[in-house]
Amino acid sequence: MRNINTYLMATMAAVFWGANFNLAKPVVAEMGPYVAGASRYILAAAIMLLITQMRKETVPLRYFRTYLTLGVVGVFGFNLFFFLGMETTSAVNGALIMALNPLLTAILAYLILNEIPSKRQLIAFPIGVAGVAIVVLGAGAYLKISTGDLYIFVANLSWALYNVLVRKMMPKNVSGIANTAGIMTIGAMALSLAAILHGDSFIVPTVTTGASLIMMTVGGGVLAYLFWNASIAKLGLSKAAIFMNLVPVTSMVIATIESIPPNHAQILGAILVISAVTFSSFSQTKSTSA
Repeated sequence: MRNINTYLMATMAAVFWGANFNLAKPVVAEMGPYVAGASRYILAAAIMLLITQMRKETVPLRYFRTYLTLGVVGVFGFNLFFFLGMETTSAVNGALIMALNPLLTAILAYLILNEIPSKRQLIAFPIGVAGVAIVVLGAGAYLKISTGDLYIFVANLSWALYNVLVRKMMPKNVSGIANTAGIMTIGAMALSLAAILHGDSFIVPTVTTGASLIMMTVGGGVLAYLFWNASIAKLGLSKAAIFMNLVPVTSMVIATIESIPPNHAQILGAILVISAVTFSSFSQTKSTSA
């Protein structure tokens, strides 16, 4: 039963993140990338701090430097480039580029933590990159990458770095909820400062955009972070990475429902990326269970 709950949490986290790419389009169109990112995490941090208070916990200030690093990398860095990217790229493109995250995480884990990648990861990485290349280039004759796709790739790097730094820096003697509250609070402050320095005004969104923002905040922010952190703790990063395949699948299903079905290049790219991540993740699972 515990495994079922863990698998369900990993699944829901991936589904929420996949939906984020579709929900982000109307939000960033109306609010702009800076205000959208700041508004999302001001709400998310407030919710997490409230939950922390209800559990009669506190965010320990002695770990401020840790929360500062993780908040700037995992919340500020990821969300700023995510919303900048979603201004111009498609939801499906964004989700497919992010699907490469487990393999990028493995590369950074090698560079930062000296974790040697498996042979299958080394084989899978160029296959995954080829899949992303097909997606961003559109399988066309002109080798041109859009600015939005580049921003999403930078966001992907930020999230991969966050995954590695969490394993290295996250306080083990503090609850996941208190840690997440501290990280989100720092991220919200950094995103708000960026919006102010950029000269953007905070606006009250329309009902439709506001609903999308709330769904991104509660589902793709608070719940996804909590579910994902809990899944990693119980399954390990390599096993949990398999569920990241649901991110592009979710976005593609929603896009199809919205009458924006994926094109042939996106489908081919999805097959390559998902195959690469699955191939890599299952190899890790077998090796750790042996």
